[in-house]
Amino acid sequence: MFSSADAVIPACAAVGVAFAVWQWLLVSRVKVSPYSAAVAGNGGGRAVFRPEGEVEDGGCGDDEEADGDGGVAAVVRCAEIQSAIRVGANSFLFTQYKYLAAFTAVFAVVIFLFLGSVHRFSTESQPCQYTKGKICKPALANAVFSTIAFLLGAITSVVSGFLGMRIATAANARTTLEARRGIGPAFAAAFRSGAIMGFLLASLGLLVLYIAIKVFGLYYGDDWEGLYESITGYGLGGSSVALFGRVGGGIYTKAADVGADLVGKVERNIPEDDPRNPAVIADNVGDNVGDIAGMGSDLFGSYAESTCAALFVASISSFGADHNFAAVSYPLLISSAGLIVCLITTLFATDCYRVKTIVGVAPALKLQLLISTVLMTVGVLVVTFTALPAEFTMFDFGEVKQVKNWHLFFCVTIGLWAGLAIGFTTEYFTSNAYSPVRDVADSCRTGAATNVIFGLALGYKSVIVPVFAIAVSIYVSFTLASIYGIAVSALGMLSTVATGLAIDAYGPISDNAGGIAEMAGMSHRIRQRTDALDAAGNTTAAIGKGFAIGSAALVSLALFGAFVSRAEMTVINVLSPKVFVGLIVGGMLPYWFSAMTMKSVGSAALKMVEEVRRQFATIPGLMEGRATPDYASCVRISTDASLREMMPPGALVLLAPLIAGTFFGVQTLAGLLAGALVSGVQVAISASNSGGAWDNAKKYIEAGASDHAKALGPKGSDAHKAAVIGDTIGDPLKDTSGPSLNILIKLMAVESLVFAPFFAAHGGLIFK
Repeated sequence: MFSSADAVIPACAAVGVAFAVWQWLLVSRVKVSPYSAAVAGNGGGRAVFRPEGEVEDGGCGDDEEADGDGGVAAVVRCAEIQSAIRVGANSFLFTQYKYLAAFTAVFAVVIFLFLGSVHRFSTESQPCQYTKGKICKPALANAVFSTIAFLLGAITSVVSGFLGMRIATAANARTTLEARRGIGPAFAAAFRSGAIMGFLLASLGLLVLYIAIKVFGLYYGDDWEGLYESITGYGLGGSSVALFGRVGGGIYTKAADVGADLVGKVERNIPEDDPRNPAVIADNVGDNVGDIAGMGSDLFGSYAESTCAALFVASISSFGADHNFAAVSYPLLISSAGLIVCLITTLFATDCYRVKTIVGVAPALKLQLLISTVLMTVGVLVVTFTALPAEFTMFDFGEVKQVKNWHLFFCVTIGLWAGLAIGFTTEYFTSNAYSPVRDVADSCRTGAATNVIFGLALGYKSVIVPVFAIAVSIYVSFTLASIYGIAVSALGMLSTVATGLAIDAYGPISDNAGGIAEMAGMSHRIRQRTDALDAAGNTTAAIGKGFAIGSAALVSLALFGAFVSRAEMTVINVLSPKVFVGLIVGGMLPYWFSAMTMKSVGSAALKMVEEVRRQFATIPGLMEGRATPDYASCVRISTDASLREMMPPGALVLLAPLIAGTFFGVQTLAGLLAGALVSGVQVAISASNSGGAWDNAKKYIEAGASDHAKALGPKGSDAHKAAVIGDTIGDPLKDTSGPSLNILIKLMAVESLVFAPFFAAHGGLIFK
């Protein structure tokens, strides 16, 4: 039966895609082709590097002065650097995706075998678990369709990450070239490029999930229990790929970044992104494969899991039993409204409120968060009272609960505003506009040790407000609408994911733009503009990680509740030895995982440092700028290390629930999930914010924008070197371990939900 939701959902997804295409047409007006540059300059020459980083312009300038900022040489060199970064990123991702294709195929077989064996691969229909007196499709169908959903989620996650990387590698040099015209055009280019990624990913995820529901529904018919249970595989596929994308990309980028900084900035005292540094191309490639492709897959996974959890719980409600598609599709309608809200919000940044000065960059990005949250509150109100019946019943977590539609409005809204609170708290602790980061910078006066101490303290303190925000969201949502309330609260936090991704992707694009400006030898004026974009981008990236971690906590709890309901558990007693064993082991897993990823970055960075030192020592004229470094060898070190080292942490996350559920039973697995959730959130927030604070403390000293900062600098001073060391320690925390932990807690929860039928039927081989 056709409903209004069948028109609204695909229409909003189509609008999101169309808006992304329009934004790309605007960004692509900036030409970076070496051929077109040569034609425009009548065959102008190539840029010639000098040791101090200045450029001798071999062609005629553009409409601005030819001081190394304009002209054919700058465009040609930017195009060459952009091409090198794109080739490196493509090479890494294609190699990584070969590994992921093999993993996905093997794990798909595991899903089919585990779920199919619940009833010995029977093709006979089974009694429904929640709708008593009705007959549902056979368990073998659940195995088949869960496997297909898993593959769909994995493919969508791969496509999301790859599209984001392609957009970012096409936008970085365009942002650099736009910086010649001013801070406003450069900001617009970077932000529009981030918006392209945000809208494509959000629209693609929504559309594929909607189509999967409709296609699966052709077989399941009235069996909505089986339909939405099988759809949960979509979230598992998305997060499985996201885990390897985040871990592999994080190891890649931080190995290159740490190696480049320790040798280049500390030992050789040359600028960041100096073309003489052999690791500089690998560093810029890493920004795209880690912070763009990995982050895109990560947030797609959060969106997919939160939506799947909400849909599953909704399917076992009274409007699920009544087959009210508009009401069951409430999570999809919330996401659809979010796309329209984010579209309007994006126009504020690019057309209505244009950035004109350097100091206006950070406020423009913060305004995006505020506007999207306010508008989305109105959007949630409209969707809630349009799609949902006035009163309905939820059958989840072992209880029957009467819920009113305005209850869900408050659940979604509190998640939405909790996300804003987490974002602003993250900004306060990671932006050098506020005292916490300035205190960290000031601690560099006495060396790296005090810098590390202050940074760790800042990270621990930054956990307080986000945890209270999450706790309030959980309490209010659960009180009003049980587990379904928590699921839609998580969805509320992710409802503005297009805007969140735009400001998150903006950061790596700006970082790359600054690196290209440095390598192309552009003037200090241009690098000042790109540095300002980059500094704001560091904060927005930290805000994006805060959103991802906060939503992961709510998503994991919603998935946990769905798992408990599906496994037919009514009580989880923490005093039970079975549960407590799982609880304490689960609390340990984030530390084990972090140890593995941190050590992987350290091992890869060690090889990178040795290679960079070797090239400076053995290549004549490299330090003087008369020779070209061997960039390819550094790219190869990062690629090999990341692909090799991403496997053990991924195996830990994927095997832990399977082992716990199969050998120790659903009670122990429930404890494991709860322990991992509680400790994982704390470690992830503190790690991300400590790393972000160390990074911006370094940039605060380098910028020298205040008397206090000037007293700590300039570049190359003892305080600056101490800040660089703190930054290199924080790099793997904020870009590898921290962001990956939110995937750990989500992935373990959704995996447990998908395999819940098997664990309930055959689990507990040891703890019977």
